[in-house]
Parts: sequence; structure tokens; C-alpha cells
Amino acid sequence: MNKYQFTLEIAVRDYELDAEGIVNNANYLHYMEHTRHAFCRRQGYSFAQMTADGIVPVARRVEIDYLAPLHSGDVMLSCLNVVRKGPRYIFMQDIFNQATGQLAVKAQITIVAIENGKISRGDRLARLLPV
Repeated sequence: MNKYQFTLEIAVRDYELDAEGIVNNANYLHYMEHTRHAFCRRQGYSFAQMTADGIVPVARRVEIDYLAPLHSGDVMLSCLNVVRKGPRYIFMQDIFNQATGQLAVKAQITIVAIENGKISRGDRLARLLPV
């Protein structure tokens, strides 16, 4: 796990399961968003502060590969790396089953910043949240 900029431990909750007894695919979006928020807080600039400063980060593109299911009682390691490419922040996010080390989900989430109702170049955000 040393190859990641940030790792967060998250436990699977029973209400996140579907009828097959595995984590519903949509919940992985929540896990990854929760991880991005925790990462930003650790960096010293929360999403609440961004919004108060007139910067609204939004998902522009989401690519997810579902590789192995997670079940009730599993604990995951939600890991991320982030790079800036022009106005885009690209989050490479992986979720592992902590007990087995198996990669459950691999994703790439592209985030852009909205300022004054328009996509910005992201320069203000980059000064406040260097990556």
C-alpha cells in the first residue's frame, strides 16, 4: 500500500449489500468519494472549505472496473493517487479487500473545479490543494 498517496480503511455495512449479498455496485462510488473527501481534509482543505471559497469540485468522468465482490463484514482499503492535468484532477482509486489483499475495484475519476458557474483552469484549487 506504500505506492498510494492516501489509504482509508472502510468497513462494509449490511445495508450496502444487494439481493445477492454483495456490495451494490453504486456504493463503490460512495466509498471513493468518501476517500477523496478524507484525502482533502488530511491535506488541510476540506470540500466544505472549497465550497465556502466558491470552488465547487465536480466529477466529470468516472471509469470503474469491478473485479471482485465485497461482502458483509469485509473491511476494505480504499487507496488513491491524484495528478493534475491542466484543469483536471485525475484520481486513480483502488479498493482492496483488507483480509485477502484482493483488488475489488479499480477506478479513474476525473474532477474539475467550477467557479462562478464555469469550469475553471483549477489554478486557485491547485494553490490551496497542491497535489
